[in-house]
Amino acid sequence: MKRVLILIKGLGRGGAEQLLVSAARHLDRRRFDYEVAYLLPHKDALVAELTTAGLPVSCLGGVGKSWMGRLRTLVKERAIDLIHVHLPYSALGARLSFPRRSGPRIVYTEHGPWDYYRPPTYLGNMLTFFRNDHVFAVSEDVTRSIGYPAGLRFLRMPPVETLHHGVDFQPLDAAESQLDIRSEFELPADTIIVGTVANFRRQKRHDVLLRAVERVRRARPTARFVFVGQGPLEDDARRLAEKLGVGKAVVFAGFRPDVPRLMQAFDIFALSSEWEGLPIALLEAMYCGKPAVVTGVGGIREAIENDKEGIVVPPNDPEALAKGMLRLIDDHELRNRLGERARSRASEFDIRKAVRHMEAVYEELLT
Repeated sequence: MKRVLILIKGLGRGGAEQLLVSAARHLDRRRFDYEVAYLLPHKDALVAELTTAGLPVSCLGGVGKSWMGRLRTLVKERAIDLIHVHLPYSALGARLSFPRRSGPRIVYTEHGPWDYYRPPTYLGNMLTFFRNDHVFAVSEDVTRSIGYPAGLRFLRMPPVETLHHGVDFQPLDAAESQLDIRSEFELPADTIIVGTVANFRRQKRHDVLLRAVERVRRARPTARFVFVGQGPLEDDARRLAEKLGVGKAVVFAGFRPDVPRLMQAFDIFALSSEWEGLPIALLEAMYCGKPAVVTGVGGIREAIENDKEGIVVPPNDPEALAKGMLRLIDDHELRNRLGERARSRASEFDIRKAVRHMEAVYEELLT
């Protein structure tokens, strides 16, 4: 049986990391022997879920060159045939740790567009990219961003294909609408709830969403908003909410292990990202039948067509975001129509199909 190592920088609660957990339940253990390794000891929130799913997990012990030596040791001891690596930093180390032709095969998933990487990340990723044996990009937008500058086009370009990694529908199907969410957060039973699920990082632009919330509240004072997530900019968002006078209208729910349950209680989903690969939280909300107001960036445009599965607005435009939310708040029929179409569209993004395709690529590379 061939052995596959899944490698990622950390196992904190983020979109790329959650994909590993979603995929773990559907891996074919009859064909491949899987295990996981990560670098950052303090980012271990998902370790328990992966081990519960039956995957051995190893921590390589932090950034710096020493982890590459531990990776080589792990690969040798476990006789790893293929490394599937996520995110640029861990990919850079994996590519440099082994000879391209005699080492383990390397498959890489690109989660973000190259245009938005910081210069050191962009350069390291780009200059070692030729060492990949196969690349999956999470959206067509990400695929289009991949390319060498004119002076480096002599470098080998590995096969790159778009693979929408998708959603594990099982937890969403199991979640029931829970009206006690309203009592938990002390929200009126008849109010409209606009929810978002996104870690507090600059990419997600919670500041833009909060400025849109201010505009919505002026027009519809009874609307309430639930922000699910955690991250380095959470305190900044809380302070901005107070400054804008919307602190009492916004629930900062923090990390929640029951996101499917919360999503069932949302009336509208909102996402204000400045850039994206393909946000899993959006696909989950769509599968729950929630109409969304989103920015037209990255893979979002591949999941939602404006006025069909949701409302798409320009990024960094609080006024447009607010107008989109107000349209849905005021129009119950529109919410229902877009929500039904959103669920139908999201059902096409099935993590099981993505896993089967990835494993077919593994098989081809290892034959």
